[in-house]
Amino acid sequence: MSMPAGTLEAAPNAAREPVWPHVRGGQPDRIKLSWIIKLHWGGIFGQALAIAAARWVVGIDVPLLALFGILLVEVVENVGLELWLRRGGKVGERFIATVMFADAFILTALLALSGGYSNPFSTMYLVNVALATVLLDATWAWAMLGTSLALFGSLFGLHHLGVLQVLSSLDHAEIMSLHMQGMWVSFAVAAAFIVYVVARVQRALTQLEEELAAERSLSARKDKVASLATLAAGAAHELSTPLSTIAVVVKELMRSAERSGASPSSVEDLALIREQVKRCRDILHHMSAQAGENAGEPIVELPLAAWIDEAMAFLPDPTRVVLRAETDLGAHAVAGPPRGLARALRSLLKNAVQASPAGNPVLLRVAVEGGCVRAQVVDHGCGMPQEILSRAGEPFFTTKVPGEGMGLGLFLTHTLAEELGGSLELNSTPGSGTTATLKLPVTFHVPAAPQRRSEAP
Repeated sequence: MSMPAGTLEAAPNAAREPVWPHVRGGQPDRIKLSWIIKLHWGGIFGQALAIAAARWVVGIDVPLLALFGILLVEVVENVGLELWLRRGGKVGERFIATVMFADAFILTALLALSGGYSNPFSTMYLVNVALATVLLDATWAWAMLGTSLALFGSLFGLHHLGVLQVLSSLDHAEIMSLHMQGMWVSFAVAAAFIVYVVARVQRALTQLEEELAAERSLSARKDKVASLATLAAGAAHELSTPLSTIAVVVKELMRSAERSGASPSSVEDLALIREQVKRCRDILHHMSAQAGENAGEPIVELPLAAWIDEAMAFLPDPTRVVLRAETDLGAHAVAGPPRGLARALRSLLKNAVQASPAGNPVLLRVAVEGGCVRAQVVDHGCGMPQEILSRAGEPFFTTKVPGEGMGLGLFLTHTLAEELGGSLELNSTPGSGTTATLKLPVTFHVPAAPQRRSEAP
């Protein structure tokens, strides 16, 4: 009795491998071959166990020398494949198909020496076909099916020619009993393998769909950011000149009103107009600076301490922020555009300060866990109901009073976090405030050694 190469796999290794070879990036054919090599070792172990059980447990007079000789060929082949893979040999679909066709011929040789077509483990041909369906394209899979049918059929021809090993030491009843028991074992192995393969493929497809959905979401955000940048540039270009003209005219009117002794209310009105014009210009500058993708900024390593200092530097009231550091801020850093990183955290802090009642502090909790820095901003505002929370982060969606925000802060923070491999999560309960959690990949920060000045001799 025999089992084909590739019917068993060590479970501990499965957790460290990709979900399924052909759905991950990098070198898919090399990953496929590495999987086949692992399956081969499991199959060789199963074959050796089946041969030993048939000879010394059941008492079937199988040709041990020939069978173990075939196993030795499998071992040599698998060692050669491992060396080929480690040394960077070329691996393509044709190469993988050749290995799998060799497995089918080896299975045929093992069956021919252990009962031929009556061996219940002949159903293991289905395992090779299922594996080819997963790892190879349709043409190779159909070729494997045709080859397996031909090889299985050859066992009938070899039987009629009297070439097969005949288990003459057993009577018909004993042979039928062993055959039925072997069919049960063969069915269990083949079914378990096929269910395992299908489950892995299903999980891989689910993961692939999730990754594609995330990529589509990020692409849509990038498109929106690009549209905002175009809008900001156009608005700044179109409105800068008339706003500058209005500012100059209002300034002259204020001087004229002061010289002519106009009423204080008129001077105050002109001052208000000038202030609002200045605010319009600031908003345009704000849009031009923040609506882009930080494309002009280099990606640098920013220590956590510097990141927090930059974020709090331009807050309206930084004294209301209480920092609780649960890690050494000088020993870790985040990588990204420095102004974009500071702007992202500042936007969360500014939202929390504006949402909290006057006099209530805002908590900034910073910790490092699982290779990420977690910056949590907790406010004491009125919170947000689910319908508003679900829209938080959409561009130009805001619940603030006019003049306090344009609804871009959360959107740009979320986009930057995704681009850097992080995330932004919002949790809010009406009446209990809001918690914004910004996660970004973190690295260890090694301060640069001070440079020594070389002195002239």
